[in-house]
Amino acid sequence: MDKVRMGVIGVGGMGSHHARYLQAGEVKRAEITAVCDIDEDKLKNWSGLETFDDSAQLIRSGLVDAVIVATPHYDHTTIGIDAMQQGLHLLTEKPISVHKADCERLIAAHTANPKLVFAAMFQQRTDPVWKKMKKLIDSGELGEITRITWIITDWFRTEAYYASGGWRATWSGEGGGILLNQCPHNLDMWQWLFGMPSKIRAFMQFGAKHNIEVEDQVHAYLEYENGATGAFIVSTGEAPGTNRLEVAGERGKLVVERGKILFTRNEIPMTEFSRTTDRSFAVPPVWHIEIPSEGGPAGHKVVTQNFVDAILDGVPLIAPAEEGIKSVELANTMVYSQLKDLTVQLPLDSAAYEATLKELIANSKFVKKTAKERQEDIATSFH
Repeated sequence: MDKVRMGVIGVGGMGSHHARYLQAGEVKRAEITAVCDIDEDKLKNWSGLETFDDSAQLIRSGLVDAVIVATPHYDHTTIGIDAMQQGLHLLTEKPISVHKADCERLIAAHTANPKLVFAAMFQQRTDPVWKKMKKLIDSGELGEITRITWIITDWFRTEAYYASGGWRATWSGEGGGILLNQCPHNLDMWQWLFGMPSKIRAFMQFGAKHNIEVEDQVHAYLEYENGATGAFIVSTGEAPGTNRLEVAGERGKLVVERGKILFTRNEIPMTEFSRTTDRSFAVPPVWHIEIPSEGGPAGHKVVTQNFVDAILDGVPLIAPAEEGIKSVELANTMVYSQLKDLTVQLPLDSAAYEATLKELIANSKFVKKTAKERQEDIATSFH
């Protein structure tokens, strides 16, 4: 094979973006041959391609070697398993599944078909700032990490946004709120940079700022085996918002904000300074450095190109989808902590969380409506 024939399943907002750059030839050695969506109106814009309203038919059409799955979240698991069982390479949008147990099922399908390439659309890993941050942390330049604080409240969303899809912001349709929709990238960055914590205690509000049943404000405390602590604070109901990551370590402090990395570097590691100085109120002398980030291409197309190159050349993946279970586990654990009012030790019991999610769906008082019905409700509320 010298070219990968690609299909895109789900051509809403993200799926149509993937399909457009593939159709424009912006991914080398890839050719989009088919698209699929259950909404037939969305298929009218794809002349020249084979169109399907059933993913199973596209998967079995013989027209594709690989698929990008960009459907609502729950379908990532069922469609992804079907694709791999039929011998197709799989690139799935985030999150790879709604909950950890489904992630395990999806990963098991890949384990049964190890020659297939299975990747996740975590394009933030290609961003120069985050690549530089990982390099700094992995090199030991910051020393042992002692505290992580990430405030991400610039995910502001309106009522009209939540009304744009009937599946949005429901336990049965989306499986969660800000943690499953906006923050999978942030949670992936968290575990990619710092690893997985040993315990989490989270506090959150469900529908605090919007007419939704899932979480739109979260404050979580994370603790690591070495005693390092973390705070993860997110909201879709705050404007103007903040996006600031602060990482404290033995050798100083890194701050990422507005696309810049600032490093306040201790000349002497803080514990060493504390134990050796004879002055009561002294602090280590520091250097103030703005760290330049590496340039180069970034974004969705880079991940898709890497996916194609992995299929044809065997290059390592930027974001192996098996790693996607970690961001899902962080999100699930935070929700479980709030619902059960307790500190949760990791790893999370995936069966226990799945049972809890099923209870939320069964007991939901949120009436599932189409996107048009939800938009009409919003319009009525303004009069």
